[in-house]
Amino acid sequence: MEKAICAKFESAFQVLGKRWTGLIVNQLMNGPKRFNELENEIKISGRVLSLRLKELESLDIVSRSVYPEMPVRIEYTLTKKGYALKPIMEEISKWGDSWV
Repeated sequence: MEKAICAKFESAFQVLGKRWTGLIVNQLMNGPKRFNELENEIKISGRVLSLRLKELESLDIVSRSVYPEMPVRIEYTLTKKGYALKPIMEEISKWGDSWV
């Protein structure tokens, strides 16, 4: 008998399986980052990064903070929900070290 796919598991994979999303979350595990830092570290286009950050923000995985300085400083950080992905990201990293 086949086991049905769990809807929540499928939803989680749809979020984390999007290109660049895992890398963004992984980079933010080290603390807050500015847009340009993420763009340079991940080597991603600004348009795609902006899209992914908005998606992650809407899912309450990433938080965007605006600091009214000159020039305006905007930082992205993981929320509690985002940091809950840490053990998963560590396991993926271990798997990659062993098998990729």
